[in-house]
Amino acid sequence: MVRQSAAEDWRVYYQRTGDRPPRETLLDALARFEAEGAVGQAVDLGCGGGRDTIEMLRRDWSVLAIDGQASAIETLLARPELIEFGVEPETQVARFEQARWPAADLVNSSFALPLCPKADFLAMWRHIYDSLRPGGRFSGQLYGDRDQWFGDTSNSHFTLREVQDLLRAYEVELFREEETDSVTPRGTAKHWHIYHIVARKPAQS
Repeated sequence: MVRQSAAEDWRVYYQRTGDRPPRETLLDALARFEAEGAVGQAVDLGCGGGRDTIEMLRRDWSVLAIDGQASAIETLLARPELIEFGVEPETQVARFEQARWPAADLVNSSFALPLCPKADFLAMWRHIYDSLRPGGRFSGQLYGDRDQWFGDTSNSHFTLREVQDLLRAYEVELFREEETDSVTPRGTAKHWHIYHIVARKPAQS
């Protein structure tokens, strides 16, 4: 049997997950902006098949969707909701360490940042903070040190204290630590250790 290519493997992944609802962290961040009467520019970092991008567009946000896999962007741009909305996101195919984006009100990265190698993570994290306008938010997940993939140098994992240090410059609005056993979208059993985060960059005084 010939093993399917990595690109095809990702394409199947996006097809399996694209119709799932937007992540709770994104919904929490959007609800906070709505309570403030605000919409703006969002970056969906590691957008995958677009489940979060679509929700932001639905709520009239301008979105730059970034992913390292061209098949992710192809899947996103083929979604029928874009015809319904009559609008498309800006897109960029780029790895985390190469991605560039303008000033933003929201940087969303649902289950994507843990796939950034730890050697590149701190520069990426600083870029996220620096790109946020005052009062802007980050929403997404980080992986903990008890996650099954801990030790894989292509990923990033953090202790609770390390995550608290990463969030020191922010006003943390949602923080939930989760540890559970379940199955990945590819059908593999996995032990998860996850930090779910919504954090706000302080507004200028």
